[in-house]
Amino acid sequence: MAASVFDSQIYGDLFTSGDVGRLFTDTAETRAMLLVEGALAKAQGARGEIPELSAAAIGRAVMEVAMDPGTIRKPTGQNGVPVPGLVAAFRAEMNAPEHAQYVHWGATSQDIMDTGLMLRLRQALALIEDDLKLALASLGKLARDHAKLPMPARTYGQHATPTSFGATVAAWGAPLLDLLAELPGLRNSCLLISLSGAAGTAGALGPNAAEIRADMAKALGLNDPERSWHSDRGPLLRLMDWMVRVNLALGKLGEDCIALVQTGIGEISLGGSGASSTMPQKQNPVAPSALVALARQGTGLLSILHGSAVQQHQRDGAAWFSEWLCLPQITLGAASSARIGRDLCAGITPVEAAMTAALASGLDMINAEALSFALAETLPRPEAQAQVKTLCRESGATGRALSELVARDYPDLDSSHLFDPAAQLGAAPAEALRFSSKVTELSQT
Repeated sequence: MAASVFDSQIYGDLFTSGDVGRLFTDTAETRAMLLVEGALAKAQGARGEIPELSAAAIGRAVMEVAMDPGTIRKPTGQNGVPVPGLVAAFRAEMNAPEHAQYVHWGATSQDIMDTGLMLRLRQALALIEDDLKLALASLGKLARDHAKLPMPARTYGQHATPTSFGATVAAWGAPLLDLLAELPGLRNSCLLISLSGAAGTAGALGPNAAEIRADMAKALGLNDPERSWHSDRGPLLRLMDWMVRVNLALGKLGEDCIALVQTGIGEISLGGSGASSTMPQKQNPVAPSALVALARQGTGLLSILHGSAVQQHQRDGAAWFSEWLCLPQITLGAASSARIGRDLCAGITPVEAAMTAALASGLDMINAEALSFALAETLPRPEAQAQVKTLCRESGATGRALSELVARDYPDLDSSHLFDPAAQLGAAPAEALRFSSKVTELSQT
């Protein structure tokens, strides 16, 4: 098996991460770090910290020089970080030592790497957001079209009361709406530039360090933290927590889909499902299973990332290395979930006949709650509940429908609506339509 399923030649389509995968390649990281070096030089040149001619030369070279990531493998192994090797190779490629000497002036490796990472995470968020919006568009239509379609609600795996398929879909999509609503604030507070030098003091960056940092942030489209965050990994933790909650929201959808296509239930169809190598009748819920697996992976990795946020002193190599091992996998996992979820949601359809059959299969006992409240209009509530429990036990023992027993014992009770699932949906249709309206509003903004 490949070291990572996300870029595997075998498993890459099962756990596809779309264009986000390209952001977590050696080439993409190298390119992002060079862009940061170029922005640093331009900001320093504009503030007179380095010669303007040198700043311009560095800026041009950043756009023109193509760095082979393989050339910095050995120095990275020696130094523990890629930036020293990258800077040395880039200076050599510039072939202009009078200007190249000003590359990386006063910065530290973590400044360049963290800022480059933020550039890539900004793009990843945008791509994941696009896929989530498409998934929501499909869910919004499903919820609207089937707001009043009755189906069994299940608690502890058993029939509870009637709900609607539209409301079930709305429950899948509501967390995704919440996640998208968080994005503006998350981008503003967490997509940060890092520029504070070796120990967070900006001591080698000169008297205009704060202004240079602000200029760089503006040029790169990031936010100025106005401080060092070398050992405060809160911004990255919040971004990764958001990513994992994408996994969890879609993992919940996946779990429900697996349950709803089970033999004996079959209340939804998933469109293109997986084949078995030996059982020709099988259509396996492959996409939902991938969503559940990704959710489990994300929660485990996030726990490790939380542990690595406890860092010694001003900078901590071991904690930082732990972050490198987890953060790309979390991001790619969220991207994969969003892409898989997007395609899955577009293919989900209800099997109305199966839902109707399920509602009728339990001797009408799915309507027991409604019956107990109807009896409570003339009886004390505890007595009404006790009588309904007695009737349910008799129904289960004799195989006679609850509605038949009610007609026998309570001939004056108008129970026609009590045993009509469509009349017992409560707020479910309204919840489905409210969700669908929110999705429509989102698409118009």
